[in-house]
Amino acid sequence: MARIDTVLFDLDDTLCQYERSPADVLAIAFERAGVQPFFEATEYVDRFTEFSQAGDDVRDIRRAAFETFAEEAGRDPDCGRAVAEAFAGERDQSRVEFRAGADQAVESLADAYRLGVVTDGDPWMQSQKIEALGIGDAFETVVHGGHDAPTKPDPEPFGLALEALDATPGSAVHVGDSVASDVRGANNAGLTSVWAPLDPKRPDPSVEPDYRIDSLRDLLDEPWQ
Repeated sequence: MARIDTVLFDLDDTLCQYERSPADVLAIAFERAGVQPFFEATEYVDRFTEFSQAGDDVRDIRRAAFETFAEEAGRDPDCGRAVAEAFAGERDQSRVEFRAGADQAVESLADAYRLGVVTDGDPWMQSQKIEALGIGDAFETVVHGGHDAPTKPDPEPFGLALEALDATPGSAVHVGDSVASDVRGANNAGLTSVWAPLDPKRPDPSVEPDYRIDSLRDLLDEPWQ
């Protein structure tokens, strides 16, 4: 096995989380728009990719989704647009916080490895999170799945990150919380996969990661060594 010299990270729910959940923001958006709730936040999250063709900007995607949800509920699409605008006004992309141990992990690994981010999400949104966390200087490249390349688990975004870092799959690991996109994607691209589930009690997945960690602090021990 080649010596590991490169570490790639997922962003959302791996390095950071929103201070307020989608459900919290959606409840405020309905109230501000003066509209009775007609869908749940879980539906928005689960069906988000259905509307990705609406544009590169998450605000356009959200607007298309909420309009559709309104029509499906027998409401005027204008209700959906009003809620989407209120949601956008409340969803401050800078209001994120580190997942426990993430800041220490990035700081420690940056001393010995080349670091990059492979995230699904538009650059306008993800760049604000990275800036708010104050870790932009730690990463030599950020690849946005769905914009620079197909979304994970397609291997292309991982390949673009490795190319930017002059690294090979055998010398790189990818750390992420999602089995479907991060573990499967890293495996597809030939990287060593490190699974960091949000719930440490979550049972082992059907897609096997190379390593499982219960906390981002476990990265300080460099489990792949």
